[in-house]
Amino acid sequence: MLRMLLLATLLPGSAWAEAACAPDRLDLRWEGGKESFTVEVADDGEERARGLMFRTEMAQSAGMLFVYDAPRRVQFWMKNTLIPLDMVFADATGTVTRVHSGAVPGDLTPIDGGDGVQFVVEINAGLADKLGIAPGAVLRHPAIPAASAAWSCDD
Repeated sequence: MLRMLLLATLLPGSAWAEAACAPDRLDLRWEGGKESFTVEVADDGEERARGLMFRTEMAQSAGMLFVYDAPRRVQFWMKNTLIPLDMVFADATGTVTRVHSGAVPGDLTPIDGGDGVQFVVEINAGLADKLGIAPGAVLRHPAIPAASAAWSCDD
């Protein structure tokens, strides 16, 4: 019983996902679903440049949240990134505007997030399709100001 209780509190989509916002957790919801990921936050130039480079694995319930000071056009690449990723691009309200699935490790081709991007979430490749994360989904995290958030930490 203790083992089941422990698993229920650690797995995404469980009661753990209903807890209040935390800097190390990102919640996503969309029509028909919702999920939570444990995230590292990259909110300065050096952290964003390094991203998930040189890592050989990442837990299925983990990801990285890139935070920009203001909306902008962003492009990512996979230089020195060893694991395939899905990239979820969102605007200043935390609303997903674009999803790039299956970014290829080591590929130097720019992945364009489009204009008006303020947040990017990188998760393991295949998860966005598997879960149904698509444009229109919304993010919830303390980095998204409550006054402008489509889904704020206060909700």
